[in-house]
Amino acid sequence: MSGDNKLKPSERMKIQRQAMPAREGHQRSACFEEVNLGFDERLAVLEAQRCLECKDAKCISGCPVQIDIPGFVSRVAGGDLAGAADILLRDNALPGISGRVCPQEKQCEAQCVRGKGKGCSVAIGHLERFVADWARAHQNGRSPVAPKPTGFKVAVVGSGPAGLTAAGELARKGHAVTVFEALHEPGGVLVYGIPQFRLPKEIVKAEVESLTRLGVNIECNVVIGQTYTIDDLMTEEGYHAVFIANGAGLPVFLGIPGENLKGVYSANEYLTRVNLMRAWRDDAETPVLKVKHAVVVGGGNTAMDGVRTAKRLGAESATLVYRRSRTEMPARIEEVQHAEEEGIQFQMLTNPVEILGDENGWVRAIRCVRMELGEPDASGRRSPIPIPGSEFEIPCEVVIVAVGTRANPLLTQTTPDLKVNRKGYIEVDADGMTSKPGVFAGGDIVRGAATVILAMGDGKRAAAAIDRYLTAKRATQ
Repeated sequence: MSGDNKLKPSERMKIQRQAMPAREGHQRSACFEEVNLGFDERLAVLEAQRCLECKDAKCISGCPVQIDIPGFVSRVAGGDLAGAADILLRDNALPGISGRVCPQEKQCEAQCVRGKGKGCSVAIGHLERFVADWARAHQNGRSPVAPKPTGFKVAVVGSGPAGLTAAGELARKGHAVTVFEALHEPGGVLVYGIPQFRLPKEIVKAEVESLTRLGVNIECNVVIGQTYTIDDLMTEEGYHAVFIANGAGLPVFLGIPGENLKGVYSANEYLTRVNLMRAWRDDAETPVLKVKHAVVVGGGNTAMDGVRTAKRLGAESATLVYRRSRTEMPARIEEVQHAEEEGIQFQMLTNPVEILGDENGWVRAIRCVRMELGEPDASGRRSPIPIPGSEFEIPCEVVIVAVGTRANPLLTQTTPDLKVNRKGYIEVDADGMTSKPGVFAGGDIVRGAATVILAMGDGKRAAAAIDRYLTAKRATQ
């Protein structure tokens, strides 16, 4: 099928935004198959034809990895899918992943001229996913052109979005890259944190394999800070530079009575057991409780993943408790809509004050208080204030806490000359360089818990800085 990318602006404006095909809510709430089904070529071409091909493309400035969005969208509009794939894969090492989980509505699509006022932006994320999936189906296994080796070795700590992106960029420059992953499968948060119904594991596996074909070496079951220290990598192992991208996976809890009861999980543990350890299987070695009533506390994407997972594991009622209103929820709009369609219950303007247990120490309910919104806090969101006398209980057997994470100190404690801030996050300069020469860092270990695409942007920028650092190093040798 070929498209016509020579439409007049008036003709483009008449085309309505194409909806993403998805499984029905009642069908998907009991299975882990992917919710969104993706565009076919007809829908993709039609959606791409909505792009006005602005001379000053604001959408690029809204993209943390600086994809040439007008370039690949224009190719799709003209039916040149191979050309679109070449542009997208040149700029983004993980397009099938970011096309599925990136909050485009807050980034590139938020800058789209068509989305200003009462219009609808071009569905850039859906098109990115379409092109990535097309490329995987038609170009899978294609060997990339091997760059000339530079002779430099770079270690990447962590195989999450920041680490994988940096590894791909550095390998394209000819550097020998080894990624060290603490878990037994590569992908970091992409495999342990994001459920199959949002990001199928075969997509992550395929994009990791594309990096290994590029020459990236990945070693799993290696804990930096224990198996090796950063100093070990740079001295005994002979690496010329290191990029730290081990994330911020230490759970934060509520600090309320009852969190030590049986049946209380951090979202990290719960999702890791299900996503990485296959806890949904009857023969799982690390199972999770399957209950009739589950409560998840939080309002971000992780909370949404947790409550939708509990529903899929058989909970008759899966309830999300969030202390602000829906307007303030940081979760993606699409994820909230999908949760509603799947029968998730929402308790907005509600804050837990105690988890209640039975005589055997198992969770039986969570006590909450109603909230009202006051003045905006430092984040710009209105602060929730308890309403006196409004306490009530929600019966449940499981409580999943999804209110954030913080930096794990294992790596930084074994590298005393690595400067961290008061919260334990690594401090870096404008190039991503830490206080330790030759050691760079990015992603959640620097900025705190954030999105996949922001971590990818950090990885891409750090890779460019590492390449400059190594080039300068060669000049002085």
